[in-house]
Amino acid sequence: MSIDSMFASRGRILLPIARASIAGALGRAQQADEAAPWLQEFGACFVTLTQNQQLRGCIGTLEAHRPLLVDVKANAQAAALQDPRFSPLQAEELERTEIEVSLLSAMQPLQFSGEADALAKLQPGIHGVVFEYGRYRSTFLPQVWEQLPDVIDFMAHLKHKAGLRPEFWADEVRLSLYTVSKWKESEVLQHTQAAGALLEA
Repeated sequence: MSIDSMFASRGRILLPIARASIAGALGRAQQADEAAPWLQEFGACFVTLTQNQQLRGCIGTLEAHRPLLVDVKANAQAAALQDPRFSPLQAEELERTEIEVSLLSAMQPLQFSGEADALAKLQPGIHGVVFEYGRYRSTFLPQVWEQLPDVIDFMAHLKHKAGLRPEFWADEVRLSLYTVSKWKESEVLQHTQAAGALLEA
């Protein structure tokens, strides 16, 4: 099996687990394969829900502290029902809701001498960023760079998400970086269909 096929196969396992977890919470029982041994390894993930390419919920875990299987299930339900930015997902919405699972790498503290230096070290499209200042904390997944490709704009929105002014900065600010492996239902379906077409050719 190629690396690309192995990568896609994980998505074909994680995404149905997330969908089944949400369906179960909404009273619509679904089954998903939970037998893969790597699901018992500790992992941190985010589950993102969209409708017509618009965000409908996103909840996740920044640091691995429980088996990935448990983390995916819990975050899927939380994204559907507990994201404070949205009303809880209704059962009739599930069919038109697309699910994306992002598996996070280990967190790496960023060393910098000031905001300009920090911004210069960010890699748009690659880095997920955690912003911390005292009790204020926020994060953006690497996917957010698609909407906020400018590093200054990205950081301003990250500070706003934490509850601070966009122009805020202090010496006590801490930043951490991570990357993600991500799977979206539509993309995994396309990959599966393409692989099937190759086999039939």
